[in-house]
Amino acid sequence: MNQLTIELSTEDQTEALGRQLATELTAPVTIYLTGDLGVGKTRLSRAILHGLGHTGTVKSPTYTIVEPYEFAHFTVYHFDLYRLTDPSELEFMGIRDYFSDSTIAMIEWPDNGQGFVNEADLIIQLSFANPGRHCQLTAKSEVGIKLLRQLNQNL
Repeated sequence: MNQLTIELSTEDQTEALGRQLATELTAPVTIYLTGDLGVGKTRLSRAILHGLGHTGTVKSPTYTIVEPYEFAHFTVYHFDLYRLTDPSELEFMGIRDYFSDSTIAMIEWPDNGQGFVNEADLIIQLSFANPGRHCQLTAKSEVGIKLLRQLNQNL
């Protein structure tokens, strides 16, 4: 299974998907979150983080570029590259140091960091639908295929 499509009619369904996806995640994994402004990329990221056990506030990294979240056995780095004007700026912030065997990386607007961020294991494409959102998940590696299989079995 390389692709899974889910219709998300409500924000609650988006959050439920994020929490369910969190139960399947293990490091290392890189997830790209793509779609138009306001489609729900950050909402889905928040739900994933809460599903992993984060109890505090989840800030959007729009201005900071990255927000780290420490867990017992892994770290989640939530990137938002929307405001990035040149991908090489990521080299100055030491982007490669963020990716390790104990990292879950969620990257919004990954095309803006092309050539400087890890390749995706899973791409989550959100788009507007009436009502709600259309969510297409595409596996780009063996890790992504395993995630999709587990997610499909547990939905």
